Amino acid sequence: MLHAARTLFLAPLALIATLTGAHAQAVDAEKGAALFDALGLPEMIEIMREEGLAYGQDINDGLLSGAASAAWDKTVSDIYDVDRMRGGAAAALNTALSGKDVDAMLAFFTSDLGQEIIGLETSARRALLDDAVDTAAKEAAAIALADDTPRSRMITTFAQTNDLIDTNVVGAMNANFAFYMGLQDGGAYDSALTEDQVLADVYNQEPEIRNNTTEWVYGFLSMAYQPLSDDDLQAYIDFSRTKPGQDLNVAMFEAFDQMFVTISRDLGRASALTMAGQDI
Repeated sequence: MLHAARTLFLAPLALIATLTGAHAQAVDAEKGAALFDALGLPEMIEIMREEGLAYGQDINDGLLSGAASAAWDKTVSDIYDVDRMRGGAAAALNTALSGKDVDAMLAFFTSDLGQEIIGLETSARRALLDDAVDTAAKEAAAIALADDTPRSRMITTFAQTNDLIDTNVVGAMNANFAFYMGLQDGGAYDSALTEDQVLADVYNQEPEIRNNTTEWVYGFLSMAYQPLSDDDLQAYIDFSRTKPGQDLNVAMFEAFDQMFVTISRDLGRASALTMAGQDI
């Protein structure tokens, strides 16, 4: 059940920072691991690493004016370390799912339909690494929405049921804030900015972030679920409306936000140190 939106901080899965259960008891380790695998998260995190490496190159080409060296590439690679990302996400997800009906989640996502959905989501996410595919998916989704097709209405219902736009927008803004604070940590600014000043700057980006997020979400969903029959997509919507479905959706956003905010701050700090010509 991976939802993502490319924004300034790249990530898709840029998620909402409301970790509620920081001291709660995690779910049964075996069930948690089974759900993590059933959701296709090990492979999805590998894709997110590829996205991260590309984003590191974007930072080099833009913020760093192409001046970064092999040391920068290694730093970005270390920040997007797959084992660290997997371990952190798995632990946070287990905590966020404390007290929830994990059995119901496993029942859906280990079913034939659940595994087909996860496979489609993973394949679409990987395909969208190609900029041409990404652009085509967004354009196709925009046309379908404008034509108000039956499938586009179902995609809209799915997005609204899972609150994908607002949560991804908030998550992207959280990540952008962390990036700026990382820049400040690394001494990128001549004078220290207050958190209120940084927040105001991030808030001003909201319209652009919302537009980019909406385009990406609808392009991703339309592409991923195109092979599903209407009945199968409706079954996914129906599950998403259940309490276990809603609980899982919230837990996914909670768990991955912690990871992305940390990564974003690390990238900001590393960028600042690189601009200053210091060792990272």
